Amino acid sequence: MNDMLTFIHDQTVATAVAVGPLFVLMLVLGLVIGVLQAATQVNDAAVGFLPKVFVGGFACLLIGPWMLEQFVYILRAAFEKIGAGP
Repeated sequence: MNDMLTFIHDQTVATAVAVGPLFVLMLVLGLVIGVLQAATQVNDAAVGFLPKVFVGGFACLLIGPWMLEQFVYILRAAFEKIGAGP
């Protein structure tokens, strides 16, 4: 049972590390857009949505290969753990 909990913990941490940079980038971008919308009183939905789509897509292009490597590591470890048995 302890091995399974360690495995789940390791996989959760690896997933957080893989997704963390994109999550933080989108969080900061949302905060900046929210402040700008509040300051200019422009509350159009496209003003908040389009920059997030473009920046998110560009970030995925830049860090996507690294994220893919992290997810391959996670899946490989999971399949090795399943193959090893109890």
